[in-house]
Amino acid sequence: MSTTSTPTRKRSKWDEDDEDDEAFRLRQQILAKRRTKSKSVKPNDATPTRRIETSEPPAVRLPTRPRHSLYVPPRTYHPTITPSRSVYCYERLNQIEEGSYGVVFRAKDKQTGDIVALKKLKLDEEKHGFPITALREINALMSCRHDNVVGIREVVVGDTLTQVFVVMDFIEHDLKSLLTVMPSPFLQSEIKTLMLQLLSAVAHCHSNWILHRDLKTSNLLMNNRGTIKVADFGLARRYGDPVGVGGMTQLVVTLWYRAPEILLGATTYSTAVDMWSVGCIFAELLLKEPLFQAKGEIELLSMIFKLLGPPNTTSWSDYSSLPLAKTLALPSPQPHQFRQRFHYMTTAGIDLLMSLLTYDPGKRITAEEALQHDYFTESPYPKHPDLFGSFPSAAAGEKRRKPFDSPSAPARAADYKLMTEFDAP
Repeated sequence: MSTTSTPTRKRSKWDEDDEDDEAFRLRQQILAKRRTKSKSVKPNDATPTRRIETSEPPAVRLPTRPRHSLYVPPRTYHPTITPSRSVYCYERLNQIEEGSYGVVFRAKDKQTGDIVALKKLKLDEEKHGFPITALREINALMSCRHDNVVGIREVVVGDTLTQVFVVMDFIEHDLKSLLTVMPSPFLQSEIKTLMLQLLSAVAHCHSNWILHRDLKTSNLLMNNRGTIKVADFGLARRYGDPVGVGGMTQLVVTLWYRAPEILLGATTYSTAVDMWSVGCIFAELLLKEPLFQAKGEIELLSMIFKLLGPPNTTSWSDYSSLPLAKTLALPSPQPHQFRQRFHYMTTAGIDLLMSLLTYDPGKRITAEEALQHDYFTESPYPKHPDLFGSFPSAAAGEKRRKPFDSPSAPARAADYKLMTEFDAP
């Protein structure tokens, strides 16, 4: 004999508890009774109104039914979606530079008068929607708001779908151009200040699970108040733990700043690739020129082997497991050349540089550890950013003033006569 049963409704995470439903229905019934009684008793205009006594017990305060699911945050937690402003709210002043992922202009906000940097994204050849590189850059800049990371203000659009601009803070210099025009290199106290700011920005990015993957001096902006800001997050991406699940591209980091594990074909890498780039920047600040000026990957590896000495099982235990390790013939063992290359560095400074330029990514120093290194607590101490010198901004179209030519001394002639008081008019 078949028995029919009432089908039970399957609950999901969008449903509230049964107690809340029962309280909601009970409250609705009480409110409906009150509305019915208030409609049936209508006081006349001629007769004075009097209070109608009812035998109902005082209303019990019942829990109100939430307007959203118990498993979803209230809508007030989400920002209001507003349309993007037009790019014509800004007045274009001049072009700063053009890179692989966009063109950067210097512009002026017509409402506030602020000078900003407008980065026009290259969307002309996009056939499959918005480029992932632009999305990663915008997401990374919004996630890594820091005093030493360039600030993103908004995204503005033009007349067509290919005109999308990212509005960022305008910074006067980039460190690479500044190193080429400076008459003398940075002082040790100034290098310590710059390195502390760079390490603080990189530590903040890594704590927010962002890999920059293109740290170099041309991507470090510096204002006239001694503050540097990390910029150009076009190759940045969010990573997880474990790092590199599913593989990560090897076409990252400019060649001179590329870590050896990427050069040898590693498909899984970590924040250590950024720290190798930081070490190359540190050396460039000391030398006033790039450390590894190679024309190709093989030449770069040979230059790294010459400075650090060839890798072995002690310095890099996983070297033999890398895809391209067997294709290279290692030179004969030799000691590192850090002291010969950096003559005037202190022992603590050499130790920090060697900790950054370490073969094994697992042994390479992290940004948080580098901030606590003894190099920054020894004399000379880091200089306050306000004490840095200022330079003309090439991005703003400024040029260095030529020194005034002082007049030459007069040549004394043979028949020259001194002026006397009788010769004066």
